[in-house]
Amino acid sequence: MRATQFEFRHRSLLNLIQFWIAFQLYSVDPINVVWAFLHWDTPHTKFLARLVFGFAALLLALAAGIRTWAAAYLRSSVVHDTNLHTEKIVADGPYRHVRNPLYLGTFLMTLGLGFLASRSGFVVLVVGAAIRIWRLIGREEADLTQQQGDTYLKFCRAIPRLIPTLSARVPASGQLPQWGQAFLGEIAVWAFFVTMAAFTITLNDKVAWAFGGASLLIWFGRNIVVRIGKSG
Repeated sequence: MRATQFEFRHRSLLNLIQFWIAFQLYSVDPINVVWAFLHWDTPHTKFLARLVFGFAALLLALAAGIRTWAAAYLRSSVVHDTNLHTEKIVADGPYRHVRNPLYLGTFLMTLGLGFLASRSGFVVLVVGAAIRIWRLIGREEADLTQQQGDTYLKFCRAIPRLIPTLSARVPASGQLPQWGQAFLGEIAVWAFFVTMAAFTITLNDKVAWAFGGASLLIWFGRNIVVRIGKSG
């Protein structure tokens, strides 16, 4: 079950389209997935809501942290490239614990933002992300196996695909992380975390839309900068 070349090259755009469809479902399913399970007639409703949305904020912080950690070693120019890179295997940082930390971070980000969606929108986000990520991993791992052969197969036997291990499974190769470019490359994910944190504090839909819109502008701006950097 591998993604096509089109899916890989346009993975960011397809991710954005999926989010757009999920939040458009509010027009036919106007109840938020969290509020659907809470009852307004209890005195602790807002407290419980903040606990749930706070958990979502933690998921987004974890997603941003994992993706930033991975980009520090893989480099943001590779992370956001539309071309698939199979020329080498990165075995430092989070890659000593899990083979696909970037996709793990993407799924956690989608799950966290899903708490702002409607009931049907949440399903579209989570199920859709799981399918897309599994297909993208299949494409990348097949190409890496073809290019790197036994070296990559040995790496796969040592490192789990998506569930990280607590202890490193391979020795570090000595590659130094570049944190500045990694943070800038993942700044949109950090902005989504700020969005959820702000909503958790206020429980105000206008705050969520304002911060969410700013996060999308940051996402678009990052993509433009990446494209300009590649063309330069």
